[in-house]
Amino acid sequence: MPKAPTKLHFTTSDEANELIATDPFALLVGFAIDQQVPVTTAFTGPLKLKERLGTIDPAKVAKTDPGKLEEIFRESPAIHRYPGTMAARVHDLAGVVVEEYGGDASRLWSEAADSADLKQRIAALPGFGDMKIRQLSSVLAKRYGVRAAQELAPKHPSLGDVDSADSLASYQAQKRAYKAALRASADD
Repeated sequence: MPKAPTKLHFTTSDEANELIATDPFALLVGFAIDQQVPVTTAFTGPLKLKERLGTIDPAKVAKTDPGKLEEIFRESPAIHRYPGTMAARVHDLAGVVVEEYGGDASRLWSEAADSADLKQRIAALPGFGDMKIRQLSSVLAKRYGVRAAQELAPKHPSLGDVDSADSLASYQAQKRAYKAALRASADD
């Protein structure tokens, strides 16, 4: 099993990269808000939330008034282009982590019996569809050595393959090309 990383290279901020690598809930928050914004914006979000709220502890996030959390997401520069929706999603995510995993987000994968169980656990999180299940599984399998995630990880390049600023740029270019190809085939 690979040693857990001290940094994931999903942003241009060393501090944000360290937070998402070492705090399982921060990693989940990044994935939860990784929608209709660049990956670097989504994964900088957990650090902004921690700086503005003073914590990223799921129990404290879950207890935060939803209106206050939305204000924090809206504060300039906004954490996400859809601050209200994403603040509610993160609030709900924190509640699930507290209720289902005793506030320890890593239990989501460390206690999964197998890949089917892990897939079901991830799918139960607010805002986690099939693509996020595959992407999170890729990171868990390739960066953390989570055995249950290996079967769920996609075979094509994914966030789990990002291990440097250069590989992040390459991943983003591949993702843009893939989306362009999908749009072109839809136009045919």
